[in-house]
Amino acid sequence: MDKQRLTLAVLTVLPLVMACGSDTGSTSAASQVSGVHWRVDSVTVDGTTRRAPADADLRVREDGTAVGNYGCNAFGAKAAFKDHRVELTHARQTLMACEPRRMAFERAFAATLTDHSLTVETKGDGLTLTTHDGDRIRLTKEKDAPLYGTKWSITALDDSNGTATSLPRQQTASAYLMFDKKSGKVTGRLGCNHVTANATVHDGHITLGAPSTTRMMCDTSLMHTEKSLLRLFDGTASYGLDQQTLTLTSTNGETAKAVAER
Repeated sequence: MDKQRLTLAVLTVLPLVMACGSDTGSTSAASQVSGVHWRVDSVTVDGTTRRAPADADLRVREDGTAVGNYGCNAFGAKAAFKDHRVELTHARQTLMACEPRRMAFERAFAATLTDHSLTVETKGDGLTLTTHDGDRIRLTKEKDAPLYGTKWSITALDDSNGTATSLPRQQTASAYLMFDKKSGKVTGRLGCNHVTANATVHDGHITLGAPSTTRMMCDTSLMHTEKSLLRLFDGTASYGLDQQTLTLTSTNGETAKAVAER
């Protein structure tokens, strides 16, 4: 009788142990990949390796969604983990056209990343996602860009009424800021004119002094961007750093978002 009870107890426990083991694997893969900004290094398809353009990246969020850039177009998808694998489905993307080399990489990356069950393998700051056929994506963890010494290209503006405006791709090179710790100044370009001002960083805030600018005139869209950025100066703005993204928010609620230029 005791043997029967022991046997039944073992049979009851075994499925629980197996289930826990499976759950641990899933949690492990999710914890290794989620919540990290991954820079895409290369994609290998049918033995051919393509190096990634600087914009290609991937971030899997804890809410089961994934976002990133294929190399030209931004994308979003659903992400699901099982054991040591991840699968991205229901992908959607923007529809811009870029130079042929970028588009060739984008097609290879998109086809490899989505609608496949991918094996997850991490080593140090590196991540490799591999399909059943052996095609693979190599990625590297992005570290937080430093506030000082980084060229912050402005990508979007949000006014006090909550109206967000993304800057056209050609404008991001003409609107940027750089903070220098030694001189205590910020320099850059506001869309049309170059700017210099004192910049004091303290407790999550940046106090920007009165701006000194050049006096050029540019087209309307550039001048509109410049006017919006000028409102951040001669006052204090809170700032936030999230890996490669800088957010500046003025006391009246206007926001500028910038990305670190590689």
